[in-house]
Amino acid sequence: MTGAPVNAVIPVIPVDEDARELDALLVGLQLTDSAFPSGRYTLSQGLEGYAQAKAVDRDSLPVLLADLLRYSVGPSDATALALAHRAVTAGDWDAVVEVDERLNATKLNRELRLASTRTGRQTLDTARAALGRPAVDRYAELVTAKRTPGSQAVVTGVCYAAAGVTVGPAVASDLFGFAANFVGAALRLRLTDHCRAQVTLRELAPVIAEVTAAALRRELADLGGCVPVADVMSGRHERAEARMFAS
Repeated sequence: MTGAPVNAVIPVIPVDEDARELDALLVGLQLTDSAFPSGRYTLSQGLEGYAQAKAVDRDSLPVLLADLLRYSVGPSDATALALAHRAVTAGDWDAVVEVDERLNATKLNRELRLASTRTGRQTLDTARAALGRPAVDRYAELVTAKRTPGSQAVVTGVCYAAAGVTVGPAVASDLFGFAANFVGAALRLRLTDHCRAQVTLRELAPVIAEVTAAALRRELADLGGCVPVADVMSGRHERAEARMFAS
């Protein structure tokens, strides 16, 4: 005979709260999954430009990724995601548009701006079908009406907020997604191997935590990274005769 003894005390689990937390986790996993058709797999996040210039190798790759997280993605996309998430939660769509426009303006290279809006709109199209939330539909209307650029980080922030994912995990998830995409590009560029890529991702966990905390503290006026060398590499990559990636 199986089962709990007759006199056993069975703990009461708050099903509703537990279900919401689990659903939020599943949304985070889905949006950062490499199988999610956002088009991010077409981007090297600037890595191909560094590889073409022979400015990175397998040993310096983790250092470059950490620097991009701290000084590029964190102050720009991660900060925009956090600000957009809070604006959606507050129902302030004017603030969402302001964040989106500011983020788009801080991307100095045409290649980066196009990559951001292209993947953003692809993410938005799929998220509307997959999530089915009114806030996602509302933002999609603004993008369709060309009232806002539809940057990937802002799209993701809207989706996370609409799905009930809290702002901290939302930012951390997207930063991990960037890092996973970066090492995936490194694999295709033969700058790392599968095992080393996973070691790099695990070792970068403290950096992702640090960058997440910093992004959550910033205001709109602080949005924007400062990575001159990365901007130069992106500009050179845009004019390269042969390219594997769109950025």
